Amino acid sequence: MPAAARSSLRFITCGSVDDGKSTLLGRLLVETGSASQAELARCGGDLARLLDALEAEREQGITIDLAHRFFASPRRSFIVADAPGHEQYTRNLVTGASNAELALVLVDARHGILPQTRRHSFLCRLLGVRAFVLVVSKMDLVGWDQSAFDRIVADYREVVPEFTAIPVSGRSGDNVARPSDQMPWYRGPTVLDHLDAADPATAEADSAPFRLPVQSVTRGGVRGLCGLVASGAVRPGDSLRVMPAGTSARVARILLGDATLEQAEAGQSVSIELTEPVDCARGDVLVAAEGAQVADQFEGTIIWLSGEELTPGRQYELKLAGQSALVTILPPKHEIDVNTFDRLPAKTLRMNGIGVAHFWTDHPIVFAPYRDCRELGGFIVIDRISNETVGAGLIHFALRRSENLSPQPPRLSREARAALKGQRPRLVWFTGLSGAGKSTIANLVEAKLYARGCHSFLLDGENIRLGLSRDLGFTDADRAENIRRVGETAKLMLDAGLIVLAAFISPFRAERRMVRALVGEEAFVEVFVHAPLEEAARRDPKGLYAKARAGRLPNFTGIDSPYEPPEHPELVIDTLEISAEDAAEEIVRFLGL
Repeated sequence: MPAAARSSLRFITCGSVDDGKSTLLGRLLVETGSASQAELARCGGDLARLLDALEAEREQGITIDLAHRFFASPRRSFIVADAPGHEQYTRNLVTGASNAELALVLVDARHGILPQTRRHSFLCRLLGVRAFVLVVSKMDLVGWDQSAFDRIVADYREVVPEFTAIPVSGRSGDNVARPSDQMPWYRGPTVLDHLDAADPATAEADSAPFRLPVQSVTRGGVRGLCGLVASGAVRPGDSLRVMPAGTSARVARILLGDATLEQAEAGQSVSIELTEPVDCARGDVLVAAEGAQVADQFEGTIIWLSGEELTPGRQYELKLAGQSALVTILPPKHEIDVNTFDRLPAKTLRMNGIGVAHFWTDHPIVFAPYRDCRELGGFIVIDRISNETVGAGLIHFALRRSENLSPQPPRLSREARAALKGQRPRLVWFTGLSGAGKSTIANLVEAKLYARGCHSFLLDGENIRLGLSRDLGFTDADRAENIRRVGETAKLMLDAGLIVLAAFISPFRAERRMVRALVGEEAFVEVFVHAPLEEAARRDPKGLYAKARAGRLPNFTGIDSPYEPPEHPELVIDTLEISAEDAAEEIVRFLGL
């Protein structure tokens, strides 16, 4: 698409701390007449004072909010995302780069390529940024030396193979919006000239199939399916499919506000009316032909953004193009070193770690590989307890087993099997500290159920560790995987119509919540067997607490690994107030038996 036909350009400024991003942006805002009156007023209309103020804010860790800030030249408008150079703000870079077409990478002429330069550049490439501009800043502080510029350009080619390099001084404005008299050896464009002419769009992007994630459905009159066109184009009369259902319909009309369009293209927010009434809701996707796939198992890149490390096997929440699902991430196949680009072995990811992993969702989702469509290939990962965004991901492809395996519906339902036994299947989940009395009470409950003619089975933590989970240790990830296996086993037993008793420390709310979601709210009964830590240690017949306190039993719950008490259990058994026998009787009464 010719540059003159493009109405705007989205770009991101990034690089290491104090490499001149704020100064460059301030200079562009002022030179294009786009600085707000408030910004100029607070500095008395003086450019130097404005640049000083921007740099002062940067040093104080204040992010200049330009993610949705426009500025314009006579030839086009720009939307700029400013990514702070501090490592702890990597999530800002991820957000900005995921929507950017071009990256301005700032490098201080005095310091050259730094680790954060590499990190930001790698992430921008990973997130699909098509064009790079290496802006070597503060050239005035190296005496406008061409050799310093040439050395940095050569070093950067190890990071990004293709880019445009521009030497500048943001403070004096050299090569920002006007050519520099100080660097006659440079004959390329200024930063603003390059932004004006940049056209990072590709023929592949222009010819991509039509995709529109549905954000809302208008009611009343003709139903309109509203959303942002992610790729491709559509015209009235075109045949579309509503995914994941696969229902087909033709386009009757396309609206942009109140205006009727003959064609909708990528980047436009439109409402599409179909010729046939179809079942469609937020989270569905309108596609042309093979515009999207549906799967529940994937390989992808995970960028971890939280101070709490990734716990493989734990369920998180995934959000992708209006869709939500529970996602389980497996241990990474490898982690990527952003300095050397080597693949390193890894069992988890820590803050700002980047790795490749397999993951699965609790139900099929509509997707496209990220390289083909950012909107349907990029997702965020949310902690289900804190609601914090802890990661971002890019889908590579669906795993073959996702396509080749499908649930085999049983001829007999859970209800039919339970009716034969004359009981309601339930999972009674006993949680609490080691030594609290979980197994003792669970065994008494099973005896009472047997005496009443009930069909039950007890899953005990130690027995599971000696068999099904004998390959697992006691790291957070191994604990999560242990509980996942138990949950899947319990679900099969519930399908057989049994009452299942499960006695596990299960220290983390996330894993207990995962099992509740797996078996269904109506079947899950959480019993918190409570005993103070010192009382549990006093009862301990195996001396585990003593070993843990002596440092001979690492990752022991209650000593050097946390226990998260249930927030809303169905039952609380205080073992200081009630005997094990009475506790078992109370649980049986709660079950209505």
